[in-house]
Amino acid sequence: MRRLIALLAFVAAPVLAQTPLQETPFWQPEVDAGTMPPIFERLPDTPLVVDLEAKGRSFGTQGGTLRTMVTRSKDVRQMVVYGYARLVGYNPQYDLYPDILRDVEVIEDRRFVLHLRPGHRWSDGEPFTSEDFRYWWEKVVGNNEITPSGPPEFMIVDDTLGRVTFPDLYTVVFEWDRPNPNFLPLLAQASPPFIYRPAHYLKQFHIDFAEPDALAEEVRSARVKSWAALHNRRDNMYKFDNPDQPTLQPWLSASDRGSRQLFVRNPYYHRIDARGKQLPYIDVVNMTIVGGGLVAAKANAGEADLQARGLDFSDVSILKKGEQDGGNYRTFLWANGVASQIAIYPNLNFKDPVWREVMRDVRFRRALSMGIDRRMINRALYFGLANEGGMAALPSSPLFDEQDLKMWSDMDIEAANALLDDMGLTQRNPAGLRLLPDGRPMEFVIETAGERQEVENALAIVTDTWRDLGIRLVLRPLDRDILRNRVYAGISMAAIWYGWDNGLPTSGTSPDYLAPTNQEFFAWPKWGQFYVTGGEAGEAPDIEPAQHLLKLYDDWFHTSVPAERKAIWRDMLDIHADQQFAIGILSGAPQPVVVSKQLRNVPETGIWAYDPGAHFGVHRVDEFYFENPAPQVTQ
Repeated sequence: MRRLIALLAFVAAPVLAQTPLQETPFWQPEVDAGTMPPIFERLPDTPLVVDLEAKGRSFGTQGGTLRTMVTRSKDVRQMVVYGYARLVGYNPQYDLYPDILRDVEVIEDRRFVLHLRPGHRWSDGEPFTSEDFRYWWEKVVGNNEITPSGPPEFMIVDDTLGRVTFPDLYTVVFEWDRPNPNFLPLLAQASPPFIYRPAHYLKQFHIDFAEPDALAEEVRSARVKSWAALHNRRDNMYKFDNPDQPTLQPWLSASDRGSRQLFVRNPYYHRIDARGKQLPYIDVVNMTIVGGGLVAAKANAGEADLQARGLDFSDVSILKKGEQDGGNYRTFLWANGVASQIAIYPNLNFKDPVWREVMRDVRFRRALSMGIDRRMINRALYFGLANEGGMAALPSSPLFDEQDLKMWSDMDIEAANALLDDMGLTQRNPAGLRLLPDGRPMEFVIETAGERQEVENALAIVTDTWRDLGIRLVLRPLDRDILRNRVYAGISMAAIWYGWDNGLPTSGTSPDYLAPTNQEFFAWPKWGQFYVTGGEAGEAPDIEPAQHLLKLYDDWFHTSVPAERKAIWRDMLDIHADQQFAIGILSGAPQPVVVSKQLRNVPETGIWAYDPGAHFGVHRVDEFYFENPAPQVTQ
């Protein structure tokens, strides 16, 4: 048995016996008015105590409003990403530690005993207990009207459903017959499976608890078809778009929909510094929704205190100029954690049977890759600072292999043309375009979300070099959601996106995203759908390399030997490099991060990654603070 306990810069609760708690100025008026209990009644019996000096940081001052921007209204969910309160989470070294949980016992990677913090409360003051886990398991997952797809995939190991038990109010046990090594890493994701719900709040929308007439009226008022649809609308732990739903995050929503979203500190947050101050240090987050092309200009104008989303490397020059011209901010350059900054995904499930056969021929994908002038793109877009090559583990990963990075990625127009000729694609039209087997000219349509100028600039260069292969590249910008839906439906011929979110894997990282296990990998959406639904939707993988990836993933899942897991990872990475399922162009392009000169505890160097790390989340935004914060008051 091993035990996951809070180590490193987290110290034991007895510190509180030596350090008096300090009431939060933001909530002091509420405490004085008797509408909120004092700080010692709001904290768990054993809060998570953070020794910032031991982490190389400074203790902060409470107060202030942090300004940041997003480009879509649905991106208010970034507050859940940045806030990063998780049952277990990653530290900056990517080690797991208990966060919301007091600790975790792990037995043979198949039995996980979760210990809650007695006295922990939701943001509305109601107790957070094992009953909230029970509600998720029995009333959400266990109700086929709320969850018609059945239990989530991670609860099923080798076709056997796991078990969840609740020995007491502060203990929850997840157990499987076989090891489930990915369970804890899942809980630490940027978008985790929320295996608990605020039962006291959601019961009013559940048919098993609500008064029937009141529930029917709620359904009518919400203009939804059923009580289950109402329940799902009110239950958005990740979307964070229901201000009435209690949360455990450091900030809670305090505004209705609009271009400016305000989030105020959670009075019942479970973390506290070693000097007795409750986190987060910052009282209010002001998240403004702006047009995508305005983020850099507004950051340059000093309208953001912390900003990386919506900024690209091409914005560095204007940001640096604003900084030198007296702007009250600094521009950090973080490393990028995605496996490829720009990657082209031929859709192997494309509905057009002729194009599908062409794209499934590995010679075609290799030819496309060898027809890209990565050096020119790197110099034009990133001043030569990015890593040129295909999609592979990043150099900072222990699984990095330079051969994988370079495989089929050196520009060689002659060799690429030879591969296409070898496929039999020798016929051309008067304009020099190769012809498909049915006589159509080879016009390769790549769809993009149209959100990054660097993508369009890169494809402009690719257009010229692919023309030397007899292929015309057609770029089609779309809305992000429309793009995804077209890819998932097999309507899109090809798409361009980032590479794998996690370019920093270790042998203990689940390689599920390297196998056709989900539709999010744009090269095989239908195969991913088939896996997720157990064959009820999508298509079964019908090419040997994809089938082999699934077998290797299954092998990884059924061994706990580190050397075997490492060998499996290397095999899977080698297959991707050889098969070019996704054609990576560049990786490691620096990510600009704008930080107010008054904001403290923000690391100058870091890794900008969604998973693992939750962007800013792994660096604990609740520990950031303003040197001289403006006083805030509750309203």
